Amino acid sequence: MQHHVRPVPVMALLFSTLCISSAWAEGTTKPVTEQLVDTLTQLSGGPHPGFRSNHAKGIVVEGYFTPAASAAEITKAEIFTQPHPVVVRYSNATGVPNIADNDGNAFPKGMAIRFQLPEDASADLVTISVNAFPAATPEEFLGLLQAVAASKDSQAQPKPVETFLAQHPAALSFVNTPKLLPESFATQPFFGVNAFKFTNAQGQSRYGRYRIEPVNGAKFVSADAAKAVDGDYLMHELPQRLQQGAYRYRISVQLAEAGDEVNNATVIWPENRRVVELGTLTIDKFRTDGAAFEKTVMFSPLNLVEGIEASNDPILLARPAAYSVSFSRRLQ
Repeated sequence: MQHHVRPVPVMALLFSTLCISSAWAEGTTKPVTEQLVDTLTQLSGGPHPGFRSNHAKGIVVEGYFTPAASAAEITKAEIFTQPHPVVVRYSNATGVPNIADNDGNAFPKGMAIRFQLPEDASADLVTISVNAFPAATPEEFLGLLQAVAASKDSQAQPKPVETFLAQHPAALSFVNTPKLLPESFATQPFFGVNAFKFTNAQGQSRYGRYRIEPVNGAKFVSADAAKAVDGDYLMHELPQRLQQGAYRYRISVQLAEAGDEVNNATVIWPENRRVVELGTLTIDKFRTDGAAFEKTVMFSPLNLVEGIEASNDPILLARPAAYSVSFSRRLQ
């Protein structure tokens, strides 16, 4: 097995979505955007040329989406009302390109879906493997990252990150989320932590969050077995699985009710909120050129089509700017 460069232990905080804003942080000449990317790069022991500053290690597959009749109730968006081919990238958290799949710091896993539309158009859906997020604003997320970085060599008691977590309950809850290891990316549920506004053909609008669930159910490795698996087991398992046949997910939307918070990704809605199925995602092919493909592609949660609009969640609105910083560095 390869030697795996390990980030600071509390990097298990650091997740899927590189969230930022173009606001200027107090006392510095750098925008928050660059500070976030810089800090993630530092925490991963980088820079690692050619790789993302977060979710660096990944694998690419292909398939197609088949809409459910119920989708039209929620949205007129063509990506959910018509069949489309898709490209999907799975990934581990952190900017460490060779992080072990069973490393706690590789949590949460990521799943980015690109719907391929006519005339070279596209739309993206970006999710993570936990129904939670640790920060409500880009500035708060930067504060968390900086606290993690400051704790690496700190002799202070409590450490800066411990102080931060004590003052930010949502971040503490995220850190304490169980890090369940999936048998396969094919058996891992994924969640959209940001809300979107969905509008149907009759002009009726509802806010909702995505859910992606394996049709055959979620399946995880036991805690003891998780310690013994190969560090690349997820990346090796998926091509082998696809040689045996396709696998499927159900894509749905959990709908907000009156009074539910739609602009704060740290607030999780009750499980009794209605869930409407949008359709079935079938994965049937491993992409052998995935390494080259993922280097030149930037998935963006704001790459949308008519019938789906962004909420005013500051984390959601800021994400593409951070992705752009990371993307531009990846291509250098």
